[in-house]
Amino acid sequence: MSILINKDTKVITQGMTGKVGQFHTFHCKQYANGANCFVAGVNPKKVGEQFEGIPVYATVRDAKEATGATVSVIYVPPSGAAAAIDEAVEAELDLVICITEGIPVHDMLKTRYKMQGKRTLLIGPNCPGLITPDEIKIGIMPGHIHKKGRIGVVSRSGTLTYEAVGQLTALGYGQSSCVGIGGDPINGLKHIDVMKLFNDDPETDAVIMVGEIGGSDEEECARWIKGNMKKPVVGFIAGVTAPEGKRMGHAGAIISGGQGGANDKLAVMEECGIQITRNPAEMGRTMQKVLKG
Repeated sequence: MSILINKDTKVITQGMTGKVGQFHTFHCKQYANGANCFVAGVNPKKVGEQFEGIPVYATVRDAKEATGATVSVIYVPPSGAAAAIDEAVEAELDLVICITEGIPVHDMLKTRYKMQGKRTLLIGPNCPGLITPDEIKIGIMPGHIHKKGRIGVVSRSGTLTYEAVGQLTALGYGQSSCVGIGGDPINGLKHIDVMKLFNDDPETDAVIMVGEIGGSDEEECARWIKGNMKKPVVGFIAGVTAPEGKRMGHAGAIISGGQGGANDKLAVMEECGIQITRNPAEMGRTMQKVLKG
C-alpha cells in the first residue's frame, strides 16, 4: 500500500525532451518498476520521436488517450510551467507533480484559480517529487537512500526530505511513501492534505513532518493532527535562526508581520502532541524513540 502512486502508476513526462527532463526521466525509469511506469513524453514539436523507448506525443490529452496514464511530472522551464500544469488539469489527470522552480507567482495564482473544482491534485511546484520505495519514484530525489517500510515523510524542503529519509534508513526504518510538497507560496497539496492520506493508509505507522518558516500551513496541519491523527508524528521546522523579512531559500520561506517564525510553529506543533526536534540531525532518532515508546 502507498499514497498517491504505486508500481502500477502510468506517468507522462512534460518536458521530457529537454536536458533536465531527459536526465531525471532516465533515472526514474531505472528505479524499481520505472521502466513500466514511464510511458509518454509531451512536446508538440517532437511528435513521433522517442527517448529511451518512451514515445513523444503532441499533447497531454493525446498521451493520456494512447497510454492510459493518470499522472504527469513537469520539467518545463518556469515561463511555460504553469501552462503545462493547466494542460494536465484540462486533460483530467489524477495527479500532477511540478518540479520546476521559479514559476512567477502571478502565473501560479491563475493556475490555482483554474484548478478549483477540478479533479486533478497538484504537488509542487518547486518540489523534489514523491516516491514509494521499491515501486516508483517521480522526481529528482536519490532513489538509493530509500527503503521500503512503514514510515511516511512529508516535507516542504527538498534536501531535508532526503535527510529525514537517510536517517530513517540508517536506523533500519523503511518508508511507505515520501512526499516533497515544495516551498513556493502558492502550491498544490499542503502538509494537512498529505497527512490525511497517511492517516488513512493502513501501511503507514508514523509520519515525519518537515516544515519551514513562512505561512501558517504547519500550524493548520498540527491542529488537525491534534484532533484527528491516529498515528505518531515527529516534526521539524527549518529556519530557527532566520531573520524577519528576509527570504530564505524557498520563495515561501519568509517571516512577515510577526508570523511564520520557526519557534512559533514548533510551539504550536508541540502543543498539539507532535514530538518535535530542533536539530535536523535528530529526526530519525526522535522517530526511533517515539516508536520504541
